[in-house]
Amino acid sequence: MKSACASQALRPPAFAYGGATSGSRATELHCEGVSLETLAARHGTPLYVYSAAMIRARVDAYRQAFHSIPNTLCYSVKANSTFGILRLLANAGAGFDVVSGGELERVLRVSRKAVSKVVFSGVGKTAAEMELALRSGILLFNLESASELNLLSATASRLKKRAAIAVRVNPDVSAKTHPYISTGLHRHKFGVPIPEARALYAQAAKQPYLSVAGVSVHIGSQITDVGSFQEAIARVVDFVRVLRKDGHDIRYIDAGGGLGISYGDNDEADADANANTDADNANVKESLIKSQLSPVYPRVPCGLSLSRVLNQSFPNANADDDNDDGAQVDFAKQIAAYAKAVLAPLRGMNLHLLLEPGRSIVGPAGVLLTRVLYRKTNYRKRFLIVDAAMNDLLRPSLYGAYHEIVPVRRTSRATGPTKLESTKSGSIESELTETEITDVVGPICETGDFFARDRKLPLVAEGDLLAILDVGAYGAVLSSNYNTRPRAAEVLVDGAKAKVIRRRETVEDQMRPEIQ
Repeated sequence: MKSACASQALRPPAFAYGGATSGSRATELHCEGVSLETLAARHGTPLYVYSAAMIRARVDAYRQAFHSIPNTLCYSVKANSTFGILRLLANAGAGFDVVSGGELERVLRVSRKAVSKVVFSGVGKTAAEMELALRSGILLFNLESASELNLLSATASRLKKRAAIAVRVNPDVSAKTHPYISTGLHRHKFGVPIPEARALYAQAAKQPYLSVAGVSVHIGSQITDVGSFQEAIARVVDFVRVLRKDGHDIRYIDAGGGLGISYGDNDEADADANANTDADNANVKESLIKSQLSPVYPRVPCGLSLSRVLNQSFPNANADDDNDDGAQVDFAKQIAAYAKAVLAPLRGMNLHLLLEPGRSIVGPAGVLLTRVLYRKTNYRKRFLIVDAAMNDLLRPSLYGAYHEIVPVRRTSRATGPTKLESTKSGSIESELTETEITDVVGPICETGDFFARDRKLPLVAEGDLLAILDVGAYGAVLSSNYNTRPRAAEVLVDGAKAKVIRRRETVEDQMRPEIQ
Protein backbone atom coordinates (compact mmCIF):
# COMPACT_ATOMS: atom_id res chain seq x y z
CA MET A 1 0.00 0.00 0.00
CA LYS A 2 1.32 3.41 -1.01
CA SER A 3 0.55 6.42 1.16
CA ALA A 4 -1.38 9.49 0.03
CA CYS A 5 0.68 11.72 2.31
CA ALA A 6 3.60 11.91 -0.11
CA SER A 7 1.21 12.42 -3.01
CA GLN A 8 0.38 15.90 -1.68
CA ALA A 9 3.85 17.01 -2.77
CA LEU A 10 3.91 19.78 -5.34
CA ARG A 11 6.55 20.95 -7.81
CA PRO A 12 7.39 24.66 -7.38
CA PRO A 13 7.79 26.72 -9.49
CA ALA A 14 5.55 24.61 -11.72
CA PHE A 15 2.61 23.22 -9.73
CA ALA A 16 0.98 24.40 -6.52
CA TYR A 17 -2.43 24.54 -4.89
CA GLY A 18 -4.11 27.90 -4.54
CA GLY A 19 -7.43 29.68 -4.56
CA ALA A 20 -8.62 29.11 -1.01
CA THR A 21 -10.50 32.02 0.61
CA SER A 22 -11.68 32.69 4.13
CA GLY A 23 -15.11 31.32 3.21
CA SER A 24 -13.90 28.19 1.41
CA ARG A 25 -11.73 25.20 2.25
CA ALA A 26 -11.30 24.28 -1.43
CA THR A 27 -7.93 24.71 -3.05
CA GLU A 28 -7.21 24.11 -6.72
CA LEU A 29 -4.06 22.91 -8.43
CA HIS A 30 -2.43 25.44 -10.76
CA CYS A 31 0.38 25.30 -13.28
CA GLU A 32 2.21 28.56 -12.70
CA GLY A 33 -0.60 31.14 -12.99
CA VAL A 34 -3.16 28.95 -14.75
CA SER A 35 -5.89 26.79 -13.21
CA LEU A 36 -5.70 23.16 -14.26
CA GLU A 37 -9.47 22.84 -13.95
CA THR A 38 -9.81 25.67 -16.45
CA LEU A 39 -7.43 23.96 -18.87
CA ALA A 40 -9.29 20.66 -18.59
CA ALA A 41 -12.62 22.38 -19.22
CA ARG A 42 -11.21 24.20 -22.24
CA HIS A 43 -9.18 21.43 -23.86
CA GLY A 44 -10.68 18.20 -22.50
CA THR A 45 -8.95 15.22 -20.94
CA PRO A 46 -6.65 13.36 -20.97
CA LEU A 47 -4.43 16.44 -21.19
CA TYR A 48 -0.69 16.94 -20.81
CA VAL A 49 0.30 20.25 -19.20
CA TYR A 50 3.88 21.52 -19.01
CA SER A 51 5.52 24.38 -17.11
CA ALA A 52 7.91 26.61 -19.04
CA ALA A 53 9.25 28.12 -15.81
CA MET A 54 10.33 24.73 -14.48
CA ILE A 55 12.13 23.83 -17.71
CA ARG A 56 14.00 27.14 -17.86
CA ALA A 57 14.95 26.90 -14.18
CA ARG A 58 16.43 23.44 -14.65
CA VAL A 59 18.44 24.47 -17.68
CA ASP A 60 19.81 27.35 -15.62
CA ALA A 61 20.66 24.98 -12.77
CA TYR A 62 22.73 22.82 -15.14
CA ARG A 63 24.57 25.88 -16.42
CA GLN A 64 25.39 27.05 -12.93
CA ALA A 65 26.54 23.62 -11.77
CA PHE A 66 28.94 23.09 -14.70
CA HIS A 67 30.10 26.68 -15.22
CA SER A 68 33.69 25.84 -14.22
CA ILE A 69 34.37 23.91 -17.44
CA PRO A 70 33.52 24.59 -21.12
CA ASN A 71 30.31 22.69 -21.76
CA THR A 72 27.32 22.31 -24.04
CA LEU A 73 23.95 21.07 -22.82
CA CYS A 74 22.49 18.81 -25.51
CA TYR A 75 18.91 18.08 -24.45
CA SER A 76 17.91 14.47 -25.10
CA VAL A 77 15.09 14.81 -27.62
CA LYS A 78 13.71 11.34 -26.93
CA ALA A 79 12.53 12.45 -23.47
CA ASN A 80 9.95 14.82 -24.95
CA SER A 81 10.09 15.77 -28.62
CA THR A 82 7.07 18.07 -28.97
CA PHE A 83 7.95 21.15 -31.04
CA GLY A 84 6.85 23.55 -28.28
CA ILE A 85 9.25 21.99 -25.77
CA LEU A 86 12.14 21.89 -28.25
CA ARG A 87 11.57 25.52 -29.24
CA LEU A 88 11.60 26.58 -25.58
CA LEU A 89 14.91 24.79 -25.04
CA ALA A 90 16.46 26.14 -28.24
CA ASN A 91 15.51 29.67 -27.16
CA ALA A 92 17.22 28.92 -23.83
CA GLY A 93 20.43 28.18 -25.75
CA ALA A 94 20.39 24.38 -25.52
CA GLY A 95 21.79 22.00 -28.09
CA PHE A 96 20.24 18.58 -28.73
CA ASP A 97 21.03 14.89 -28.55
CA VAL A 98 19.15 12.97 -31.26
CA VAL A 99 18.86 9.24 -31.89
CA SER A 100 17.07 9.21 -35.26
CA GLY A 101 16.67 11.16 -38.45
CA GLY A 102 13.14 12.02 -37.37
CA GLU A 103 14.40 13.68 -34.19
CA LEU A 104 16.96 15.63 -36.24
CA GLU A 105 14.16 16.79 -38.55
CA ARG A 106 12.32 18.09 -35.50
CA VAL A 107 15.35 20.10 -34.42
CA LEU A 108 15.78 21.48 -37.93
CA ARG A 109 12.19 22.70 -37.98
CA VAL A 110 12.55 24.36 -34.59
CA SER A 111 15.98 26.00 -34.99
CA ARG A 112 18.53 25.55 -37.76
CA LYS A 113 20.97 27.53 -35.64
CA ALA A 114 20.84 24.84 -32.95
CA VAL A 115 21.98 22.12 -35.38
CA SER A 116 25.60 23.13 -34.80
CA LYS A 117 25.10 21.89 -31.22
CA VAL A 118 23.56 18.51 -32.14
CA VAL A 119 25.12 15.15 -31.29
CA PHE A 120 23.78 12.08 -33.09
CA SER A 121 23.67 8.96 -30.90
CA GLY A 122 22.10 5.52 -31.33
CA VAL A 123 23.20 2.05 -32.39
CA GLY A 124 21.33 1.81 -35.71
CA LYS A 125 21.92 4.92 -37.82
CA THR A 126 21.03 4.42 -41.48
CA ALA A 127 22.85 5.86 -44.49
CA ALA A 128 19.93 8.22 -45.12
CA GLU A 129 20.09 9.49 -41.53
CA MET A 130 23.84 9.99 -41.77
CA GLU A 131 23.42 11.92 -45.01
CA LEU A 132 20.81 14.21 -43.42
CA ALA A 133 23.12 14.86 -40.46
CA LEU A 134 26.14 15.53 -42.68
CA ARG A 135 24.23 17.95 -44.90
CA SER A 136 22.81 19.68 -41.81
CA GLY A 137 26.22 20.27 -40.21
CA ILE A 138 25.81 18.63 -36.81
CA LEU A 139 28.48 18.84 -34.13
CA LEU A 140 29.33 15.18 -33.53
CA PHE A 141 28.48 11.59 -34.45
CA ASN A 142 28.65 9.11 -31.57
CA LEU A 143 29.61 5.82 -33.23
CA GLU A 144 28.88 2.42 -31.72
CA SER A 145 30.46 -0.19 -34.00
CA ALA A 146 33.06 -0.80 -36.69
CA SER A 147 30.31 -1.34 -39.27
CA GLU A 148 28.77 2.02 -38.45
CA LEU A 149 32.16 3.69 -38.76
CA ASN A 150 32.61 2.17 -42.22
CA LEU A 151 29.18 3.32 -43.38
CA LEU A 152 29.69 6.86 -42.10
CA SER A 153 33.11 7.03 -43.78
CA ALA A 154 31.62 5.91 -47.10
CA THR A 155 28.69 8.33 -46.81
CA ALA A 156 30.91 11.27 -45.88
CA SER A 157 33.32 10.46 -48.74
CA ARG A 158 30.46 10.30 -51.23
CA LEU A 159 29.17 13.70 -50.07
CA LYS A 160 32.69 15.11 -49.60
CA LYS A 161 31.70 16.37 -46.14
CA ARG A 162 33.81 15.86 -43.03
CA ALA A 163 32.23 14.19 -40.03
CA ALA A 164 33.49 14.79 -36.48
CA ILE A 165 33.24 11.54 -34.57
CA ALA A 166 33.41 10.08 -31.08
CA VAL A 167 33.18 6.41 -30.21
CA ARG A 168 30.65 5.59 -27.54
CA VAL A 169 32.57 3.36 -25.18
CA ASN A 170 30.99 0.82 -22.88
CA PRO A 171 32.78 1.21 -19.52
CA ASP A 172 31.19 -1.88 -17.94
CA VAL A 173 29.79 0.17 -15.07
CA SER A 174 26.46 -0.74 -13.51
CA ALA A 175 23.95 2.12 -13.49
CA LYS A 176 21.91 0.42 -10.73
CA THR A 177 18.66 1.27 -12.47
CA HIS A 178 15.83 -0.57 -14.20
CA PRO A 179 17.32 -3.20 -16.56
CA TYR A 180 15.42 -1.79 -19.56
CA ILE A 181 17.17 1.58 -19.22
CA SER A 182 20.61 0.40 -18.11
CA THR A 183 23.14 0.65 -20.96
CA GLY A 184 26.68 0.59 -19.53
CA LEU A 185 27.45 -3.11 -19.07
CA HIS A 186 29.06 -5.47 -21.58
CA ARG A 187 25.84 -7.46 -21.90
CA HIS A 188 24.02 -4.41 -23.27
CA LYS A 189 23.81 -3.57 -26.97
CA PHE A 190 25.29 -0.09 -26.51
CA GLY A 191 28.80 1.14 -27.02
CA VAL A 192 32.17 -0.50 -27.67
CA PRO A 193 34.28 -2.11 -24.92
CA ILE A 194 37.14 0.24 -24.09
CA PRO A 195 39.94 -2.23 -25.02
CA GLU A 196 38.37 -2.61 -28.51
CA ALA A 197 37.63 1.08 -29.02
CA ARG A 198 41.32 1.98 -29.38
CA ALA A 199 41.49 0.09 -32.69
CA LEU A 200 38.38 1.89 -33.94
CA TYR A 201 40.01 5.27 -33.30
CA ALA A 202 43.09 4.15 -35.24
CA GLN A 203 40.84 3.07 -38.12
CA ALA A 204 38.85 6.33 -38.03
CA ALA A 205 42.02 8.43 -38.16
CA LYS A 206 42.90 6.86 -41.53
CA GLN A 207 39.59 7.87 -43.16
CA PRO A 208 39.85 11.05 -45.25
CA TYR A 209 36.46 12.46 -44.28
CA LEU A 210 36.34 11.42 -40.61
CA SER A 211 37.77 13.64 -37.88
CA VAL A 212 38.42 12.11 -34.46
CA ALA A 213 37.11 14.64 -31.95
CA GLY A 214 35.92 13.01 -28.74
CA VAL A 215 34.88 10.09 -26.59
CA SER A 216 31.29 9.36 -25.54
CA VAL A 217 29.73 7.38 -22.69
CA HIS A 218 26.18 6.87 -21.44
CA ILE A 219 25.51 4.21 -18.82
CA GLY A 220 21.74 4.44 -18.49
CA SER A 221 18.74 6.45 -17.38
CA GLN A 222 17.02 7.31 -14.08
CA ILE A 223 20.31 6.91 -12.20
CA THR A 224 20.48 8.06 -8.59
CA ASP A 225 23.91 6.64 -7.74
CA VAL A 226 26.44 9.43 -8.42
CA GLY A 227 29.28 7.00 -7.82
CA SER A 228 28.32 5.24 -11.05
CA PHE A 229 28.73 8.47 -13.02
CA GLN A 230 32.13 9.20 -11.51
CA GLU A 231 33.40 5.69 -12.06
CA ALA A 232 32.33 5.77 -15.73
CA ILE A 233 33.86 9.20 -16.40
CA ALA A 234 37.09 8.20 -14.65
CA ARG A 235 37.48 5.19 -16.95
CA VAL A 236 36.79 7.34 -19.99
CA VAL A 237 39.32 9.97 -18.89
CA ASP A 238 42.00 7.31 -18.56
CA PHE A 239 41.11 6.19 -22.07
CA VAL A 240 41.39 9.78 -23.33
CA ARG A 241 44.97 9.85 -22.00
CA VAL A 242 45.71 6.70 -23.98
CA LEU A 243 44.18 8.14 -27.15
CA ARG A 244 46.12 11.38 -26.83
CA LYS A 245 49.35 9.43 -26.49
CA ASP A 246 48.34 7.69 -29.74
CA GLY A 247 48.22 11.12 -31.39
CA HIS A 248 44.45 11.71 -31.47
CA ASP A 249 43.17 15.24 -30.88
CA ILE A 250 40.46 14.52 -28.30
CA ARG A 251 38.60 17.76 -27.59
CA TYR A 252 35.20 16.56 -26.39
CA ILE A 253 34.01 14.19 -23.71
CA ASP A 254 30.32 13.35 -23.98
CA ALA A 255 29.15 12.30 -20.52
CA GLY A 256 25.69 11.35 -21.75
CA GLY A 257 22.69 11.90 -19.50
CA GLY A 258 20.82 9.69 -17.09
CA LEU A 259 20.46 11.79 -13.94
CA GLY A 260 17.37 10.51 -12.15
CA ILE A 261 14.46 12.33 -10.57
CA SER A 262 12.30 11.39 -7.61
CA TYR A 263 8.94 9.98 -8.64
CA GLY A 264 7.84 9.24 -5.10
CA ASP A 265 8.25 6.46 -2.56
CA ASN A 266 8.62 3.61 -5.06
CA ASP A 267 11.05 4.74 -7.75
CA GLU A 268 11.66 2.03 -10.33
CA ALA A 269 15.40 2.49 -9.90
CA ASP A 270 15.11 1.67 -6.20
CA ALA A 271 12.74 -1.21 -6.85
CA ASP A 272 15.29 -2.76 -9.18
CA ALA A 273 18.34 -2.16 -7.01
CA ASN A 274 19.15 -5.87 -7.01
CA ALA A 275 18.64 -6.41 -10.75
CA ASN A 276 22.36 -6.55 -11.47
CA THR A 277 23.82 -10.00 -10.93
CA ASP A 278 26.99 -11.13 -9.22
CA ALA A 279 28.38 -11.74 -12.72
CA ASP A 280 27.76 -8.09 -13.57
CA ASN A 281 29.74 -6.99 -10.54
CA ALA A 282 32.53 -9.40 -11.39
CA ASN A 283 32.72 -7.96 -14.90
CA VAL A 284 33.19 -4.51 -13.41
CA LYS A 285 36.10 -5.72 -11.29
CA GLU A 286 37.75 -7.47 -14.20
CA SER A 287 37.78 -4.41 -16.46
CA LEU A 288 41.22 -3.62 -17.87
CA ILE A 289 40.81 0.12 -17.44
CA LYS A 290 39.78 -0.03 -13.81
CA SER A 291 43.23 -1.18 -12.78
CA GLN A 292 44.74 1.87 -14.47
CA LEU A 293 42.72 4.52 -12.61
CA SER A 294 44.90 7.14 -10.96
CA PRO A 295 43.50 8.37 -7.61
CA VAL A 296 44.26 12.06 -8.15
CA TYR A 297 40.78 13.26 -7.19
CA PRO A 298 38.40 12.53 -4.30
CA ARG A 299 36.37 9.45 -5.18
CA VAL A 300 32.62 9.13 -4.64
CA PRO A 301 32.13 5.46 -3.71
CA CYS A 302 30.01 3.50 -6.17
CA GLY A 303 26.70 2.84 -4.47
CA LEU A 304 26.51 6.27 -2.83
CA SER A 305 23.08 7.72 -3.58
CA LEU A 306 22.32 11.33 -4.37
CA SER A 307 20.40 11.68 -1.13
CA ARG A 308 23.46 10.65 0.90
CA VAL A 309 25.72 13.00 -1.07
CA LEU A 310 23.27 15.82 -0.47
CA ASN A 311 23.09 15.10 3.25
CA GLN A 312 26.90 15.16 3.49
CA SER A 313 27.47 18.16 1.23
CA PHE A 314 24.42 20.21 2.25
CA PRO A 315 23.57 19.38 5.89
CA ASN A 316 21.00 22.20 6.02
CA ALA A 317 19.36 21.20 2.73
CA ASN A 318 15.87 21.27 4.22
CA ALA A 319 16.24 24.51 6.13
CA ASP A 320 14.41 26.52 3.49
CA ASP A 321 11.81 23.92 2.51
CA ASP A 322 8.97 26.34 3.16
CA ASN A 323 10.32 28.59 0.42
CA ASP A 324 8.05 28.79 -2.63
CA ASP A 325 10.99 27.69 -4.77
CA GLY A 326 11.85 24.76 -2.50
CA ALA A 327 11.72 22.09 -5.17
CA GLN A 328 14.02 24.05 -7.45
CA VAL A 329 16.44 24.72 -4.56
CA ASP A 330 16.55 20.97 -3.95
CA PHE A 331 17.27 20.36 -7.64
CA ALA A 332 20.10 22.88 -7.63
CA LYS A 333 21.67 20.91 -4.76
CA GLN A 334 21.06 17.61 -6.55
CA ILE A 335 22.67 18.86 -9.74
CA ALA A 336 25.59 20.22 -7.73
CA ALA A 337 26.22 16.74 -6.31
CA TYR A 338 26.02 15.25 -9.80
CA ALA A 339 28.40 17.90 -11.17
CA LYS A 340 30.86 17.21 -8.36
CA ALA A 341 30.96 13.54 -9.36
CA VAL A 342 31.30 14.22 -13.09
CA LEU A 343 33.81 17.06 -12.89
CA ALA A 344 36.27 15.51 -10.44
CA PRO A 345 37.95 13.18 -12.99
CA LEU A 346 38.03 15.98 -15.63
CA ARG A 347 40.31 18.36 -13.75
CA GLY A 348 43.28 19.44 -15.83
CA MET A 349 42.13 17.49 -18.90
CA ASN A 350 41.30 20.53 -21.09
CA LEU A 351 38.14 18.92 -22.46
CA HIS A 352 34.84 20.40 -23.61
CA LEU A 353 32.07 18.59 -21.75
CA LEU A 354 28.89 17.55 -23.57
CA LEU A 355 25.87 16.73 -21.40
CA GLU A 356 22.70 14.99 -22.59
CA PRO A 357 20.04 15.52 -19.90
CA GLY A 358 16.42 14.77 -20.70
CA ARG A 359 14.30 13.46 -17.84
CA SER A 360 15.91 15.75 -15.24
CA ILE A 361 15.00 18.79 -17.37
CA VAL A 362 11.40 18.05 -18.36
CA GLY A 363 10.22 15.19 -16.12
CA PRO A 364 8.84 17.17 -13.14
CA ALA A 365 7.63 19.93 -15.49
CA GLY A 366 4.64 17.93 -16.73
CA VAL A 367 1.37 16.52 -15.42
CA LEU A 368 -1.29 14.39 -17.07
CA LEU A 369 -4.83 15.49 -16.27
CA THR A 370 -7.43 12.74 -16.27
CA ARG A 371 -11.08 12.62 -15.24
CA VAL A 372 -12.68 9.90 -13.12
CA LEU A 373 -15.26 8.10 -15.27
CA TYR A 374 -16.50 5.50 -12.82
CA ARG A 375 -16.02 4.18 -9.31
CA LYS A 376 -16.15 0.39 -9.13
CA THR A 377 -15.90 -2.24 -6.40
CA ASN A 378 -15.17 -5.94 -6.92
CA TYR A 379 -15.85 -7.41 -3.49
CA ARG A 380 -13.46 -5.37 -1.32
CA LYS A 381 -11.25 -4.24 -4.21
CA ARG A 382 -11.83 -0.63 -5.27
CA PHE A 383 -11.12 0.92 -8.64
CA LEU A 384 -11.11 4.44 -10.03
CA ILE A 385 -11.63 4.13 -13.78
CA VAL A 386 -10.27 7.24 -15.48
CA ASP A 387 -10.31 8.47 -19.06
CA ALA A 388 -6.51 8.28 -19.50
CA ALA A 389 -4.98 4.91 -20.32
CA MET A 390 -1.72 3.08 -20.91
CA ASN A 391 -1.70 4.41 -24.48
CA ASP A 392 -1.41 7.92 -22.96
CA LEU A 393 1.15 7.08 -20.24
CA LEU A 394 2.95 3.76 -20.65
CA ARG A 395 5.55 3.96 -17.88
CA PRO A 396 3.52 2.27 -15.11
CA SER A 397 2.67 -0.66 -17.40
CA LEU A 398 6.10 -0.89 -19.06
CA TYR A 399 8.40 -0.39 -16.07
CA GLY A 400 6.10 -0.78 -13.07
CA ALA A 401 6.89 2.91 -12.56
CA TYR A 402 5.46 4.90 -9.67
CA HIS A 403 3.85 8.31 -10.31
CA GLU A 404 2.27 10.44 -7.62
CA ILE A 405 -1.43 11.11 -8.21
CA VAL A 406 -3.25 14.04 -6.61
CA PRO A 407 -6.76 15.50 -6.89
CA VAL A 408 -6.86 18.74 -8.86
CA ARG A 409 -9.33 20.17 -6.36
CA ARG A 410 -8.82 19.54 -2.65
CA THR A 411 -12.00 20.16 -0.70
CA SER A 412 -11.74 19.49 3.02
CA ARG A 413 -14.42 19.07 5.63
CA ALA A 414 -15.66 22.45 6.77
CA THR A 415 -15.02 21.75 10.45
CA GLY A 416 -12.24 19.20 10.11
CA PRO A 417 -8.95 19.50 11.95
CA THR A 418 -5.71 20.33 10.21
CA LYS A 419 -2.26 18.93 10.39
CA LEU A 420 1.14 19.94 9.08
CA GLU A 421 2.27 17.59 6.31
CA SER A 422 5.90 17.34 5.22
CA THR A 423 6.24 17.14 1.45
CA LYS A 424 8.92 17.52 -1.18
CA SER A 425 7.88 21.14 -1.59
CA GLY A 426 7.90 21.89 2.12
CA SER A 427 5.34 21.83 4.92
CA ILE A 428 1.74 22.52 3.94
CA GLU A 429 -1.38 22.74 6.05
CA SER A 430 -3.62 19.82 5.15
CA GLU A 431 -7.07 18.75 6.28
CA LEU A 432 -7.59 15.26 7.66
CA THR A 433 -9.79 14.28 4.71
CA GLU A 434 -11.33 10.89 4.08
CA THR A 435 -9.10 8.48 2.14
CA GLU A 436 -9.41 5.08 0.50
CA ILE A 437 -7.20 2.30 -0.84
CA THR A 438 -7.84 1.98 -4.57
CA ASP A 439 -6.42 1.12 -7.96
CA VAL A 440 -6.36 3.86 -10.61
CA VAL A 441 -6.95 2.21 -13.99
CA GLY A 442 -7.76 3.13 -17.58
CA PRO A 443 -10.40 1.92 -20.06
CA ILE A 444 -8.12 -0.27 -22.21
CA CYS A 445 -8.82 -4.01 -22.31
CA GLU A 446 -5.60 -4.99 -20.55
CA THR A 447 -5.09 -5.81 -16.88
CA GLY A 448 -1.78 -3.99 -17.30
CA ASP A 449 -3.65 -0.74 -18.01
CA PHE A 450 -3.10 0.94 -14.64
CA PHE A 451 -1.51 4.04 -13.11
CA ALA A 452 -1.55 2.97 -9.45
CA ARG A 453 -2.33 -0.15 -7.47
CA ASP A 454 -3.46 -0.25 -3.85
CA ARG A 455 -2.78 3.47 -3.56
CA LYS A 456 -4.03 5.46 -0.58
CA LEU A 457 -5.74 8.52 -2.08
CA PRO A 458 -8.21 11.17 -0.97
CA LEU A 459 -11.78 10.08 -1.68
CA VAL A 460 -12.87 11.44 -5.06
CA ALA A 461 -16.15 11.26 -6.97
CA GLU A 462 -17.05 10.41 -10.53
CA GLY A 463 -16.31 13.44 -12.68
CA ASP A 464 -13.46 14.70 -10.49
CA LEU A 465 -10.08 15.55 -11.99
CA LEU A 466 -6.82 13.87 -11.02
CA ALA A 467 -3.29 14.98 -11.88
CA ILE A 468 -0.60 12.36 -12.50
CA LEU A 469 2.71 14.03 -11.68
CA ASP A 470 6.21 13.94 -13.19
CA VAL A 471 5.15 12.91 -16.70
CA GLY A 472 7.06 15.54 -18.70
CA ALA A 473 9.58 12.90 -19.80
CA TYR A 474 8.68 9.62 -21.50
CA GLY A 475 4.98 10.43 -21.23
CA ALA A 476 3.41 11.80 -24.39
CA VAL A 477 6.42 10.75 -26.44
CA LEU A 478 5.69 7.08 -25.67
CA SER A 479 1.96 7.37 -26.35
CA SER A 480 0.20 5.29 -29.00
CA ASN A 481 -3.14 4.69 -30.68
CA TYR A 482 -3.75 1.33 -29.03
CA ASN A 483 -7.48 0.50 -29.03
CA THR A 484 -7.78 3.24 -31.71
CA ARG A 485 -7.58 5.87 -29.01
CA PRO A 486 -6.48 9.38 -30.02
CA ARG A 487 -3.31 10.82 -28.52
CA ALA A 488 -3.88 13.49 -25.88
CA ALA A 489 -3.51 17.22 -26.43
CA GLU A 490 -0.49 19.00 -24.92
CA VAL A 491 -0.45 22.50 -23.42
CA LEU A 492 2.55 24.64 -22.44
CA VAL A 493 2.00 27.18 -19.65
CA ASP A 494 4.23 30.23 -19.37
CA GLY A 495 3.22 32.46 -16.47
CA ALA A 496 -0.43 33.35 -16.95
CA LYS A 497 -0.51 32.18 -20.58
CA ALA A 498 -1.36 28.71 -21.86
CA LYS A 499 -0.75 27.55 -25.43
CA VAL A 500 -1.76 24.32 -27.15
CA ILE A 501 1.46 22.84 -28.55
CA ARG A 502 -0.13 19.62 -29.81
CA ARG A 503 -3.82 19.37 -30.62
CA ARG A 504 -5.82 16.32 -29.65
CA GLU A 505 -5.90 13.66 -32.34
CA THR A 506 -9.15 12.57 -33.90
CA VAL A 507 -10.17 9.15 -35.18
CA GLU A 508 -9.94 10.63 -38.67
CA ASP A 509 -6.30 11.62 -38.01
CA GLN A 510 -5.52 8.01 -37.15
CA MET A 511 -7.25 6.52 -40.20
CA ARG A 512 -5.97 9.02 -42.78
CA PRO A 513 -2.69 7.18 -43.60
CA GLU A 514 -4.46 3.84 -44.11
CA ILE A 515 -5.56 2.53 -47.51
CA GLN A 516 -9.19 1.42 -47.47
